[in-house]
Amino acid sequence: MYWHGQSMMGWGWMPFHGVLSLLLLIIVIAAAVAIVRGLSGRSGPPASPVGRSPGLDVLAERYAKGEIDRDEYLRKKSDIGG
Repeated sequence: MYWHGQSMMGWGWMPFHGVLSLLLLIIVIAAAVAIVRGLSGRSGPPASPVGRSPGLDVLAERYAKGEIDRDEYLRKKSDIGG
């Protein structure tokens, strides 16, 4: 179909070509990010085991680093209720 001597397919869609290309690029990047996250098996920070206090995690980490000794670890662990 022609409009004033120009094909509507040639000039009518020209302004949208850049927008559509940008949209396609965004979709491809989003899909690539989703695939990489899915393959790595990580979707965020590691979660604590169900029912475990975050305080116990910090306490166990301090004990593992050697910041506190075994007696202090056990005493604080019982205070927290773990």
